[in-house]
Amino acid sequence: MLDLRSFKVSDFVADHYLVVAKVRERLAVSKQAAQKFNVERFKLRKLNELKVRKQYQIKISHRFAALENLSDSKDVNRVWENIQENIKTSVKESLGLYKLKQHKPWFDKECSWFF
Repeated sequence: MLDLRSFKVSDFVADHYLVVAKVRERLAVSKQAAQKFNVERFKLRKLNELKVRKQYQIKISHRFAALENLSDSKDVNRVWENIQENIKTSVKESLGLYKLKQHKPWFDKECSWFF
């Protein structure tokens, strides 16, 4: 708050005072918002369940068996991309994606109305 003043109202019947304030607004960028990337998060805790773990092991073994038959290429980067893609798709199918909680912003339309 930079300046705060009160003035008497010209109406002699009222006992109210007019209050005028100068406020400096400082907003900081949230670290989470600045560091938030479009990253897929997986529900890895589901691997503690025996049924889900077996299902994941079966899917990943089938995908790598199919990958061995297809890839005899010398390009290491392409082989790595295939391995990475196979792992991600099998995890999505068996475990699913973790959804982040959406928090309400504290500085909303009602707050901006005051300024």
